[in-house]
Amino acid sequence: MVFRSEDPPPPAGLPAHSPPPSDRPTSAMLKADIDSGATGDKVCHYDPGMAQLGTCDEAAGTPPTPERIALARRTEAATPAVRAAADPQGRRAWVLPAFVAFVAMAALIIAGALWLGSPV
Repeated sequence: MVFRSEDPPPPAGLPAHSPPPSDRPTSAMLKADIDSGATGDKVCHYDPGMAQLGTCDEAAGTPPTPERIALARRTEAATPAVRAAADPQGRRAWVLPAFVAFVAMAALIIAGALWLGSPV
């Protein structure tokens, strides 16, 4: 019997770190930039994919050159302000609890109105 603590973590549970600068970057480094949140497209979270970034280009016989990948890494890098705005639990952590409270309160008001308005 395997205990839950002995199971390896799923790929989505792995930390996503931005790779260091390189003279010859690869498409895996560009994907790591995206997964780490350095581009501002998403939060820092590993994204398992069916085919890694650049696989289709390589299969077509036209793999991206290191120069094009370096250009993509430079142009896709987000400013700190963009990264802060992409943080879903940053300054807006109150939104989900407020929404749940609103839905619960609305349900209580409707239930109370129906209960008080029903003939005995």
